[in-house]
Amino acid sequence: MLAKVKFCGMTRPQDAALAAEIGASYVGVVFADGPRRVDPPTGGRILDAAGNGVKRVGVFGTNDPEEVSRAAAAARLDVVQLHADPSSADVKAIRQKFRGEIWAAIRIAGTHIPGDAELLFDTADAIVLDARSDKRLGGSGQALPWNELAADLARDRGSSAVVLAGGLKPGNVAGAIRTLGPDVVDVSSGVESSPGIKDPWLMREFYAAATGQRAH
Repeated sequence: MLAKVKFCGMTRPQDAALAAEIGASYVGVVFADGPRRVDPPTGGRILDAAGNGVKRVGVFGTNDPEEVSRAAAAARLDVVQLHADPSSADVKAIRQKFRGEIWAAIRIAGTHIPGDAELLFDTADAIVLDARSDKRLGGSGQALPWNELAADLARDRGSSAVVLAGGLKPGNVAGAIRTLGPDVVDVSSGVESSPGIKDPWLMREFYAAATGQRAH
């Protein structure tokens, strides 16, 4: 099974442009606190460099509908990614303000998907599985226990797409796809030379491994 690719945590237009050139389906910027944080107008300009062939994603550290909708409009987003432990009620409230896709993150601390997260699988357009970190909401580089999560995902997977994040890199993404069968793989720190600075070679290698194709 092949997966679509999302390159996230963009801080430079040239990295967003390269992501599109390589063949990414999604390019993301981060509005949550952390080393890759940009403000919405800056994020919009970075995403502009990717052109019209990819979907624009913004990662949020808030579930406030007004704040999310304002930032989404400023950055002209196609997708909002809620990373602050959103509930199904949060997703429904934001859907009243934003007409694009809503992705909801489930941050996993142990080896299982939390039982109270199952409602999100039929509420959000996509579920983002990521490793929980005490230091930041995402981009920590921590990998998930894919084998242990496979049974949970088979049980809980509803109508939502599944986006796999957390510790992915060129050397392990193919195995993660074989094990969990996500619709999208989401990488940030795994293709960087330093926080927010993407490495072109690693980006190409990741895309090739995730899609089973030779990098462009």
